[in-house]
Amino acid sequence: MQTIPTSKIENLFFDVLTSLSDKEKKVIERRIWVNGQKETLQSIGNSFSPAITRERVRQIEDAGIKKIWRIVKATELIAIQEKAHELIKMHGGIMTKEKLVNAIIKELEISDTINQSIIEIIVQSDYDIAKSKPKLGVKTYFCLPELNRKALDPIHKEAMKFLNRKKDVIEREQLYTLISDELKAKFTTINAILIDSVLDIFEDIIKWEETLIGLTKWKILNPKTLKDKAIYVMKKERIPMHFIEISNKITSYLGDKVKVNTIHNELIRNEEFVLIGRGIYALKEWGFKPGTVLDVIVEVMKKNNGPMSTESIVAKVLKVRNVKKTTIYMNLQNKKVIERVGRNYYQVKA
Repeated sequence: MQTIPTSKIENLFFDVLTSLSDKEKKVIERRIWVNGQKETLQSIGNSFSPAITRERVRQIEDAGIKKIWRIVKATELIAIQEKAHELIKMHGGIMTKEKLVNAIIKELEISDTINQSIIEIIVQSDYDIAKSKPKLGVKTYFCLPELNRKALDPIHKEAMKFLNRKKDVIEREQLYTLISDELKAKFTTINAILIDSVLDIFEDIIKWEETLIGLTKWKILNPKTLKDKAIYVMKKERIPMHFIEISNKITSYLGDKVKVNTIHNELIRNEEFVLIGRGIYALKEWGFKPGTVLDVIVEVMKKNNGPMSTESIVAKVLKVRNVKKTTIYMNLQNKKVIERVGRNYYQVKA
């Protein structure tokens, strides 16, 4: 695919604008930051004398964009539209405006200093690519005519249903399989690529890391407080961690420098974290419970419904507490709570 220098794209585009009516040229220039500031439809409409409505400004803009398509076809700018077709098709027939424009810039090796609105207008002018209308909660997107737009809302609805039911992030591949199974009878062309692209356009869904997906409102995906940042790091690592390591990982992943004592105090005072021994913390939601080593021993023995050997007690306690074996042996000598019932066998005192 031919690449076009940024300066040439801009020059060709402004040459195209000279073919429009004065009103169309004026509206499009003010909509794409030509003078340094992108203007709203309302502000442009108010600047006319007499003033015109937002809808009338939109009609003028659309008329000008349609004329651009016919002119672009005869210039090197057609490479931008061809690349847009290729990219949208690769993504199941739909892409958010931001993702598509950035991909075009990268694929055609265009300088990132270019006015991205120029790329957007060139793509929008293509009769064979549709641009979405403004809708609350939905990002602006481009799609191909053959895309079954009736599938967009059902895909979103199924994703919200599964995520709200799980109440936690989920592997994208797993979620896409669930959605596909639910909708394949109604939409025969549905697949993981389409689902992935469709979920990009909805603002209440966010993709996390490389493989996970969840709801934007969940704090784990948008950590603001120190507590949320600690939870973010621990869920990412998926293992109990020392408070110093948690502090270091917050800096590494989120770029926030955190004092070790500050994070330790945060872990101590919040019930979401459980100290499992020697400065190591786990998340309560992982099944760890707060309490002393003696509390853990008592719970283990009560669940067993009978005397337990020292070895069995130690093994079960070490699954939920990172402590020395000698600490467990010492707690077994607490005669107020524990009684010995045989050689190396213990039970909770009645």
